[in-house]
Amino acid sequence: MGKGSGYGKVILFGEHFVVHGVPGIVSATDAKTDAEVRKIPQGITIKDDRKGSKGYAEEKKLQQIESIERMLKIMGLPQTTAMSIWLGGDLPGFSGLGASAASSVAIARAIAEEFTLHFSDEQINQIAYEAEKAYAGNPSGIDNTAATFGGLLWFQKNMRGGSDIFEKILIKKPVEIIIASTGIVANTKAMVEGVAQRKKANPEKYNPLFKQAEELAFAGKKALLNFDLKKVGELMNENHRLLQEIEVSCKELDYLVDVARREGALGAKLTGGGGGGCMTALTPGMDLQEKVASTIEKEGFQVLRTKIGVQKL
Repeated sequence: MGKGSGYGKVILFGEHFVVHGVPGIVSATDAKTDAEVRKIPQGITIKDDRKGSKGYAEEKKLQQIESIERMLKIMGLPQTTAMSIWLGGDLPGFSGLGASAASSVAIARAIAEEFTLHFSDEQINQIAYEAEKAYAGNPSGIDNTAATFGGLLWFQKNMRGGSDIFEKILIKKPVEIIIASTGIVANTKAMVEGVAQRKKANPEKYNPLFKQAEELAFAGKKALLNFDLKKVGELMNENHRLLQEIEVSCKELDYLVDVARREGALGAKLTGGGGGGCMTALTPGMDLQEKVASTIEKEGFQVLRTKIGVQKL
């Protein structure tokens, strides 16, 4: 039996903008997806025991099958390769948490171990990126990079087709955040395509917004390195406004953002593809984290308590 794991992620700055080459900042979470793979006589079976939004696994099933087919091809295995796949771990299957990337990394590592293939982390990252195309169409690469390497990362997609640029951002200590799910399973591929279409149709509106997103990313990096959490929160709030401007938020996300800020979060924004999925809030200290999390749970939403800046487990 082969085993593997992949980290969940939260994007602090730059979702959607990173697809177009704008730098972004992403943190792996301390929650991860685990996978186990066994050879079987024929076919591919998948048992998904991850907790998460109702219907997430069902909604993503066809995309998941395509992702595995893509993995087999890039790993040099026949499409007729037969195996059973089990998915578990403590990362919920929420849209916006990088659940698909985490599972892709975990499955790739488990397949490699079961079939005695030797891949570096860099190669696993490329395999997961190929798998992510099934979920996102034109993925930025930010999710699979965080899922593979962990930590807090500065990321920029190479628009010329070479290796993406990423570097670790080291902060004084891990910081508590919460991630709340709207319960809506988002279609990342459709959201990414929608932004690209609107940007092409209305460059006068979109180009300045993308420039602002770039400036926010650099300011966010500086604030994190200075451990100025108040500034980080303010910049997250501004990033949410930009995401509203490019039409990827929704009333449920905006509501969760408002509740988190009202309860004392230093900053809050949607995280991931939008159109549903998740909101994240900066809540340093366990007391503030619990205050914001419990209030949102009382509203009927699922919440993950986690941290950013956690180095590889």
